[in-house]
Amino acid sequence: MTTRKIPSTTTRRGVLKGLVGTTAAIAAPMIVPGRVLGLDGGVAPSERIGIGLIGCGKIMSGHRKSNQGHPGVQIRAVSDVKKWQLDEYQNLVNNDYAKSTEVDGYKDCAAYENFDELLARPDIDAVVVGTPDHWHAHATIAAMRAGKDVYCEKPLTLTIQEGQRIRDVSAETGKIVQTGSQQRSDQYFRRACELVRNGYIGEIEEIHTRLGSFPAAPDLSEEPVPEGFNYDRWLGQAPLEPYNDKRVEGNYGGGWRCFWDYGARKNGDWGAHHYDIIQWALGMDESGPETFTPKGFDGAPYQVYEYGNGIKVYRDSDKCTQMINFYGSKGSVHVGRNSKLESTPPELRSQKFTESDVRLYESSNHREDWLNCIKTREQPICNASVGHRTATVCHLNGIAERTGDIVNWDPTKEALVDPTEKVLADYNRPRREGYELPA
Repeated sequence: MTTRKIPSTTTRRGVLKGLVGTTAAIAAPMIVPGRVLGLDGGVAPSERIGIGLIGCGKIMSGHRKSNQGHPGVQIRAVSDVKKWQLDEYQNLVNNDYAKSTEVDGYKDCAAYENFDELLARPDIDAVVVGTPDHWHAHATIAAMRAGKDVYCEKPLTLTIQEGQRIRDVSAETGKIVQTGSQQRSDQYFRRACELVRNGYIGEIEEIHTRLGSFPAAPDLSEEPVPEGFNYDRWLGQAPLEPYNDKRVEGNYGGGWRCFWDYGARKNGDWGAHHYDIIQWALGMDESGPETFTPKGFDGAPYQVYEYGNGIKVYRDSDKCTQMINFYGSKGSVHVGRNSKLESTPPELRSQKFTESDVRLYESSNHREDWLNCIKTREQPICNASVGHRTATVCHLNGIAERTGDIVNWDPTKEALVDPTEKVLADYNRPRREGYELPA
């Protein structure tokens, strides 16, 4: 895979903000370890990437630890609409830096309810977006317009139109966007894709993937909004609904993920990972499937989508021995997390590639790949266009599931083909007034 160089618009900061409050610095001399100033093998403050964290829920925990433990990064601010989460993350960042820098009372990480204030800071070069899905596009576009590079959790968007906007703004501004579909940075998923891409299992006959399911969205009674929670902003573009803890709960097994207003349920959850690998294996990063059929349509036992070349992808069938299963005319490849890679015949698993074989972009660390690309200005492994195309697969499957209709799609024009009224209405879902997408 080739990478496209894009112009650099990121500048390194020439001045390090005080590591402790000004008053304390004046009151007593401060002894700072040399590595903090870029001595003794450390990274100079002016060369560190200033990071902001947007959305301080469960998914952000790994990002905080990874970035805070990176010598070339400094987390300068955090943002969340829940004050208790915001305070927790600010304290975690400041306390961990106090330990690593050996500076008592470190308080340099700021906290903001509104991420627009975080984005206004000139000392922040890039942000990680870990909000619920319905805020991904707004935060990502606003960040790029503010001159920041972005790592956005998957799925990249709530709607297809949002993805088109993100892709266009990334190209216009030259900002680096990495989508958090980190299976591309796993050697076993990459090897499975290379086996498929190079024809080692013959012509692809069908693909089966396992997503699982969420419980149905519950009917919820109204509860008081907790103090310190900007619930209206949490809802954002979504319809105004009565508050209930279960609606906003950050739960990998349900919570807000059960509701179509805030995400694409399992099609946008595990689908954003597995559909992404299928796109990669088939060489479809700039294209996609054409027909999406929901489970139950004319008695269909499984959800299925189909590419223009006739390859069909089945969801949660009885042929899912691993997370993703490729069946070809000469064999099969089955891949999952935790180093799971199986094949038929078994020796295919250790097949040696030739010089003429297609080799895919190699990344062993998804976050590190993003940070490297911030410096080189090359496109990362799961850039804005790739993330958008994968999210498109998620959302078209979601539209089919919600409406019960077949959805036909032209991946070249990126347009619906002869949609039913229900499909068209779902595709053009409105945004709540006051939460329009940034230009």
